[in-house]
Amino acid sequence: MSHRIARVNEVIKEEVGRIILEQEDFGSEVFLTILSVDSSPDLTHSNIMVSVFPSKKSQSVLKILNHDIFDIQQELNKKLNMRPVPKIRFVLTETEEEAEKIEKILEEDDTKN
Repeated sequence: MSHRIARVNEVIKEEVGRIILEQEDFGSEVFLTILSVDSSPDLTHSNIMVSVFPSKKSQSVLKILNHDIFDIQQELNKKLNMRPVPKIRFVLTETEEEAEKIEKILEEDDTKN
């Protein structure tokens, strides 16, 4: 990955994070984390990897993000001083779901001992 793409990924991660924080409300019990951004070599599109806790809310949060993606993209276009701005896409990762499974196993182990 080139240095330029890595910098663009980091800027997109920060800006999309701010936009979501300002514009979206998933409820007080939902935590959304942008884990990484993976932009194509020609910078035409970027996959934004997100994790949602609790994982049972993942699909509803992803649905909200995809419903509002046009507005998020427009805000990102205004904030970034580059053309073209990569077209964003949200991708749900299973990181939180895996962590929850491990936590349950550990809790079961503690109750057995």
